[in-house]
Amino acid sequence: MAIRLICLDADDTLWHNMRHFNATEEALLALIEPFAERQMTRDLLNTCEARNLRLYGYGAKGFTLSMIETAVELVGDPLPRGLIADILAAGRALLSHPVQLFDGIEDTLEALADRARLVLVTKGDLLHQEAKLAASGLGDRFSGIEIVSDKTVDTFRRLFAREGVDPDQAVMAGDSLRSDIHPALEAGAWAAFIPQAGAWVHENASTPSDHPRFRQLERLGQLPGWIDTIAP
Repeated sequence: MAIRLICLDADDTLWHNMRHFNATEEALLALIEPFAERQMTRDLLNTCEARNLRLYGYGAKGFTLSMIETAVELVGDPLPRGLIADILAAGRALLSHPVQLFDGIEDTLEALADRARLVLVTKGDLLHQEAKLAASGLGDRFSGIEIVSDKTVDTFRRLFAREGVDPDQAVMAGDSLRSDIHPALEAGAWAAFIPQAGAWVHENASTPSDHPRFRQLERLGQLPGWIDTIAP
């Protein structure tokens, strides 16, 4: 059966993202180092993020709030003058970082567009994701843009129904096993996992290596070739 719809993640699939979050985390560790060991700060930040995801969702704003909460818990009251201001400054820098595409992305999107309709499926803060997409210059490449609070099986089922394709006529490609791969496979689509260095711990999940509709690729540029083996 021919592939009629290609769904692509944005952060760390089309452009660099986690390197900026990791740099911001390092800034927090340095700020709190006089009060707590770096590993203690990192562990508590991960705990705060996991606890706050259902409240704040994904993205730089929720991450900034979790950094502040981490500082409050570790440093105690009263906080040193200027510490919150420094954390907020790090959060603002995270929101305004330049968008850097991975090598060859524009050529890859052209090759994919020759094979099927392209839809961007990304999660996170709406304003920030819209700003990054605008800065990337890639918006016109997609026939549809989906910015959601989280990616679930129902997210993909609704998308496939709205686009008028059967699940096995669709491919999802992204860097997150938890968000991009497992829900797409469960919805009946094909899924290509493209891992990136420095991946977010909260996106970890098992690799469905024996699944007939799954493939792990080294880079997005390999996706057109894999699609050709699905529907020659």
